[in-house]
Amino acid sequence: RAHRALEPGLRQAGLRPMRQGERSRAALLADFKATPGAVLFGTDSFWEGVDVPGDGLVLVDVREDNEWSAGHAAGAIHLGKGIIERDIEAAIPDHDAKIVLYCGGGFRSALAADALGKMGYTNVLSLAGGWRAWNENGMPVEKD
Repeated sequence: RAHRALEPGLRQAGLRPMRQGERSRAALLADFKATPGAVLFGTDSFWEGVDVPGDGLVLVDVREDNEWSAGHAAGAIHLGKGIIERDIEAAIPDHDAKIVLYCGGGFRSALAADALGKMGYTNVLSLAGGWRAWNENGMPVEKD
């Protein structure tokens, strides 16, 4: 099959072909957007009236350690996508806290928001556009 010839190149790039019956990230993200109560902020609506960090929200960076170290949103805490489900309850014990997750572009944070919702967190949002949108809007940045 033609796609099998691409597998070594995909694996070398750190990717893998989708398995039969597996859903794409875009399909998972579309499902998340359609979930009652789930919100994916567009950048315009997010920035209106938000004084970051403040307004009672917790900003969480779900990117990898090296991405976080290179720069992150001022006032954010770091709980990478790979550990957030393990560590969230210690970091943010209030299941009703307003939590805004971001990643590089919005996919990882949407998936993490869905997982936290399933864990009982009631007010978890994913920032559309993620880190790119944060920078494009001139929001404050910190570096380790």
